[in-house]
Amino acid sequence: MTGQELDRSVHHQLRTLTKENAEGVARHLVMVAATLAADETQLALAHAETAARRAGRVPAAREALGMVAYRMGDYNRALGEFRTVRRLSGSSHLLALMVDCERGLGRFDRALELASSPEARTLTAAEREELTIVVSGVRRDMGQDAAALVALQGPGLRRKGAFRLQYAYADTLAALGRADEALDWFTRAALGDVEGETDAVERVEELQGTVQTDLLAGDDSEESGAEDSRGTEDPDVR
Repeated sequence: MTGQELDRSVHHQLRTLTKENAEGVARHLVMVAATLAADETQLALAHAETAARRAGRVPAAREALGMVAYRMGDYNRALGEFRTVRRLSGSSHLLALMVDCERGLGRFDRALELASSPEARTLTAAEREELTIVVSGVRRDMGQDAAALVALQGPGLRRKGAFRLQYAYADTLAALGRADEALDWFTRAALGDVEGETDAVERVEELQGTVQTDLLAGDDSEESGAEDSRGTEDPDVR
């Protein structure tokens, strides 16, 4: 790990540090990404805390620490770091994660209020998509499944590559008991999720079995009804 693996924009942020410190912080940030990918969260936390201590006013360092805290379920700490990133950078690109932190802390009203703040209008299409998914999750946590479904509806739902949005839509349909529609949207999500980031394929297989069982049960019921009808036929009618 040399630190050169970082995005150019992060290297630009590190220019405020001395050359030696910038190189050290860069290596720590690369290690944060590597250890998180390997699910070594405690090691990732150590690297992130060191980076943040050495570069406390560099947004990328504070964002790395927030990401590790978020992964560990320490939503209060993550939210504090994400707020610091927004203050230092002037960017709201972490808004969806901030809303999800409020959700994780059980502060649903605050989560929805943050999601509808003016900053939400500054997000990119991809960032708005993530925010939409989180808002839907908040509604489901509140027991408002119908509202969660409505939150996911929009022109972006049919966009090519929107498999995460489609997965969330399918999952909400399944929660509402609309298995046939859920199967259709899980299938769309599975086709778009070429990297296997979701378990859409497994959900398709699961629902296909459920739908097939329901169909067979319906056939059995009809056949049973026909047999019962034949069994009670009045012989005098013949």
